[in-house]
Amino acid sequence: MDSSQDSRLAYVWDYDISSHQFEAMLSGKLTLGRLDRDWAAVRLLEHAPYAEIIRQIGFRALIEGWPVWRHRIRSQSRKRGFDFLTEWLPKHHPELL
Repeated sequence: MDSSQDSRLAYVWDYDISSHQFEAMLSGKLTLGRLDRDWAAVRLLEHAPYAEIIRQIGFRALIEGWPVWRHRIRSQSRKRGFDFLTEWLPKHHPELL
């Protein structure tokens, strides 16, 4: 595994997991105790830049997972932003899904 894939991500500063492990969690291929796909998605949605969120999750998975993840997001501004995006995108750009 090359060092870029095994590096630490800024948005998981408080856990000893690599970017490779985080991506495996996000894809549903890895669970470490209570750290699973939903945990990884919420962590990403709360702390990562928008471009990183879309790169890691994608529009379709974001829209599908939002009802599950929404109640776990603490930031009201992020919650409002994703509420808007998940409602607006299917209506105005369904080709991205």
